[in-house]
Amino acid sequence: MTHPHPHSGLPHHEHTHSASERRLRVTLCILAMFTAIEALGGWFANSIALLAEAGHLLADSGALVLAILAVRASRRPADARHTYGSARYQTLAAYTNGLLLLALTAWVMAEAVRRLIAPPEVDGKLMLIIALLGSVANVAAYLTLAGGTSLNERGARVHVLSDLLGSAAAVAAALLIIELRWSAADPIFSLMISLLILRSGWQLTREAGHILLQGVPQRLDPASLTRDLEGIPGVRNVHHLHVWSMTGEAPVVTLHATVDIAADQQSVLRGILARLRERHAITHTTVQLEATECLDDHDHRCHRA
Repeated sequence: MTHPHPHSGLPHHEHTHSASERRLRVTLCILAMFTAIEALGGWFANSIALLAEAGHLLADSGALVLAILAVRASRRPADARHTYGSARYQTLAAYTNGLLLLALTAWVMAEAVRRLIAPPEVDGKLMLIIALLGSVANVAAYLTLAGGTSLNERGARVHVLSDLLGSAAAVAAALLIIELRWSAADPIFSLMISLLILRSGWQLTREAGHILLQGVPQRLDPASLTRDLEGIPGVRNVHHLHVWSMTGEAPVVTLHATVDIAADQQSVLRGILARLRERHAITHTTVQLEATECLDDHDHRCHRA
């Protein structure tokens, strides 16, 4: 019985990491610049929508700091204590970002409800000016992150998109306050946008948590993958198949394959690796071959658990 364990290492794309960090840093500068403006504007206009936006911008800035640190940490090479390297720091940062977004949204909703009960006076004109400036900043930040594909950058885009929606809600609320003198528009629009943000934050947290728990990537089905591999000539049975991902991008597979003792094991091994690569875009694999002599397809030695 032979136990070959071919590995194709996790790709290290230095230029990709550099581009990712550059986008995150530019976005951080944009958001940090407008956090103080939104906070001061919300305070003087007495607007919960603007204060919520300032809070979102502050949370986003902190989240982007975490994301940048995670990208830098992911560049560390594998060592004796971290044999996969530090790529999963990105996923951990995305999970933290999601939790921050959920916590902040809960605070905004609680404050909005309190203001619905006793609506305060709001300076609609100042609110409108600040909200429009915030919208411009959020559009610029969102466009900066448009080229990112990593979970970390996708998480940052969720934050920025929530801020953009919040700015739009603040603009609408300000117009209603100016035209109709309806102060309740401020907390009502804050509640409406908070529900959308809550959904996005939950999706981000759930996806990052799924990856941290080594869940199967969404596009892959272990049962279908097993059936496909068992169709390779010489492969009698595939078992102990595990599929997960380090960062949500490149899947990782380990498996045991029982092969006919008469089959050329190197050919079977090449066939398994090619099938995973060409049909399923899986390049990081660990395969253990277990040779067995089969009398027929019902022989129990061909179907080890």
